[in-house]
Amino acid sequence: MRVLLTTNEYPPYVYGGAGVHVEYLSRELAKLTPVEVRSFHDQTLDDGQLHVRGIKMDTTHFAGCPQSFVSPLKALSTCLAFVGQGIGDDLEGGNAEIIHCHTWYAHFSGILAKILYNIPMVITVHSLEPLRPWKRDQLGHGYDLSRWIEKSALETADAIIAVSRSTREDILRLFDVDPTRVVVIPNGIDTEEYQPVHAPEILSKHGIDPDRPFVLFVGRITRQKGLYYLLQAIPHIDPKLQVVLCAGDADTLAMQREIEEIVRELQSHRSGIVWIPEMLPRKETIALYSHATIFCCPSIYEPFGIINLEAMACGTPVVGSAVGGICEVVVEGETGLLVDPHLSSESPHDPISPARFERGLAEAINRIANDPELCRQMAEAGRERVERHYSWRSIAQQTYDLYRRLRSQRNGNSD
Repeated sequence: MRVLLTTNEYPPYVYGGAGVHVEYLSRELAKLTPVEVRSFHDQTLDDGQLHVRGIKMDTTHFAGCPQSFVSPLKALSTCLAFVGQGIGDDLEGGNAEIIHCHTWYAHFSGILAKILYNIPMVITVHSLEPLRPWKRDQLGHGYDLSRWIEKSALETADAIIAVSRSTREDILRLFDVDPTRVVVIPNGIDTEEYQPVHAPEILSKHGIDPDRPFVLFVGRITRQKGLYYLLQAIPHIDPKLQVVLCAGDADTLAMQREIEEIVRELQSHRSGIVWIPEMLPRKETIALYSHATIFCCPSIYEPFGIINLEAMACGTPVVGSAVGGICEVVVEGETGLLVDPHLSSESPHDPISPARFERGLAEAINRIANDPELCRQMAEAGRERVERHYSWRSIAQQTYDLYRRLRSQRNGNSD
């Protein structure tokens, strides 16, 4: 079974959960079958059955269009290059037999390969464009193009992998797809890499007092991740807690400036607010997770939330929003606490009462921080849960079995 994965993100160019997913999935799949990864950057890697090839497009020929159109046009151009260069140059035995696309950026390559090479197309849904309406602020009418690409791909895919049950429900509600083609295979975690470590020097390096407890946020600066609500909750968080904000890759420069201004204002009134305006190397992020008293995931839209697995694997309780896949990863009262943002039915990604949500986050954080025994129990339960349910080896095997079923259906026989 020769497999081609297409993706925007791949190490060292990773800014979100989809990139993490493709990194680990490709590594595990390559233990089962030949895999080629094509990404939007300049990587080259050959490691056993895993081959990675990046294509970095020149965007100077988009100079005549609005800046907001460059990202979706670049995605289409890169996908054309993916398929135009053939779909199996580095796979022994010939062309790929399956194309598996990750995020709307790469979906057009799947449509082309399905039509031109007559191979099954698989899509993993990490998020859905209709549920991210704020992207219009970033892309303008480019957002309409990204939605068209996603809709066209999902409604022609041979199989769709949803990373959570809630995501599967969203797919069936928003798109015209056969429910039998939509399966749930969650994200995973490498529990050998993500495990508790003792590295106070990394905390000190970033201005964190290793002798004081702290609540940690890790994520992009985007409306989706709910950082704004956590910032508004800070005045209600126990002052003995430091608040460490590891946030980078803002959707827009205006959003970055707004968040930075809020942080500066908070810092002027309270000590112990540490702003790290970048996504750190993995080793350092693991150290932050490991030393944190609590990890907070205040997202208002989260199909899965790999960051919660990462925190739990490092033995840290989670306070998260009761939305999407977070509810399937974090067990209320056992591995953390969930806070209902009470999203508006008219504007489904806006809390009806932001102040209520913000106070709820602070109360949940304070409850765990002020109960050392509860904190210890949740830390142990979180680590046990990820070890038991979220192995990448299992997830790769489930994905490979799906590929085999699709090939069997295409060939009209059993595999």
